[in-house]
This record gives sequence, C-alpha cells and structure tokens, in this order.
Amino acid sequence: MKIEKVATESAPAAIGPYSQAIKAGSFLYCSGQIPLIPGTGELVPGGIVEQTVQALDNLCQVLAAAGVDFSTVVKTTIYLADLSDFAIVNDIYAGYCTDIAPARVTVEVAGLPKGALVEIDAVAWLG
Repeated sequence: MKIEKVATESAPAAIGPYSQAIKAGSFLYCSGQIPLIPGTGELVPGGIVEQTVQALDNLCQVLAAAGVDFSTVVKTTIYLADLSDFAIVNDIYAGYCTDIAPARVTVEVAGLPKGALVEIDAVAWLG
C-alpha cells in the first residue's frame, strides 16, 4: 500500500511531528484541526461558533488538498473543551454534512492545543 503525505498552506501548518493528512490506500486520515488562522497560527477571535467554523474550514482545506470534500468523509471525532457546547457545534457541523452524515464521536477533553475550544479530525474515502 502506498502512503502519501498531504499538505496545504490553506490550512494551519502542523505544530508538531505529524502531517496534516496521510493518504493510505483508499483512505485519507486527517489530523485534528483546531481553529487556527492559516498563515498566522493564531486562534481565531471569538467563541465556540467562530472556532467551530474555523476548525471545519481548516479541515475542508486539507480535504481539498487531497482532491476530495466533506461529502467523502466517513468518520469524524470532535473534541470539545466543554461538552455544554455540543448543541452549538452540532448545528454548525450539520451544515457541512451531505445526505449521509459521517459516523462520529464527540468527547469532552481536559484541554486542547493553544487553549482551543474544539478540535475535529476525519477519515475520508478517496474512492
């Protein structure tokens, strides 16, 4: 099986020893995206709404760099600093889904990099 790194300047650069995404066979494994502004590496200003949109937009940029979009996502994990934000995040997330929403896990975590409120990773089918 061929393994290939996917990278784009349209999403924040990795802030550690990992890739934005890896193509492995027919799947794309996207690392978690936090709400960093591409180019600056700073957290997007605002609260959970702005951070969720930025994290999802960053994820969509990584998917695009691999030649796919959110409609090919088969699995996501959402990490929340505060599970009471679930309903807000869920409403925003639904706007990125097509007729068949991906399988998903949502968990509350003790902390996220750079003090982010949300992080989202994904696995997509490359077809």
